[in-house]
Amino acid sequence: MKIQLTAPLDKYFDISNGIDSARVYDCFTQSATVHDEGGTYQGLAAIKSWLQETRKKYQFNSKPISIAKKGHQEIVVAEVSGNFPGSPIQLNYVFVLNDGKIQSLEIS
Repeated sequence: MKIQLTAPLDKYFDISNGIDSARVYDCFTQSATVHDEGGTYQGLAAIKSWLQETRKKYQFNSKPISIAKKGHQEIVVAEVSGNFPGSPIQLNYVFVLNDGKIQSLEIS
């Protein structure tokens, strides 16, 4: 059963699963920040580059399995499988939205 995500989160998971990384402009704000694997990526160009490199390195697929809200955060748990040790794993994606787009994302 597919869970119901807000439009920017649904777009994000489509993009992260390999559907046209140029679409980061559709779901992230200009000043968005992503925190992943100890790195911080700020701005659309940096986020697009991070996503392309991560896809190339891990060849992963993310499948959202639950969503919860905590204050201004939307927390998605996803099963992630790909080219990395321990695959598949569950990761938390903590989103903060601003004006219908992703302002910040932390993956842990």
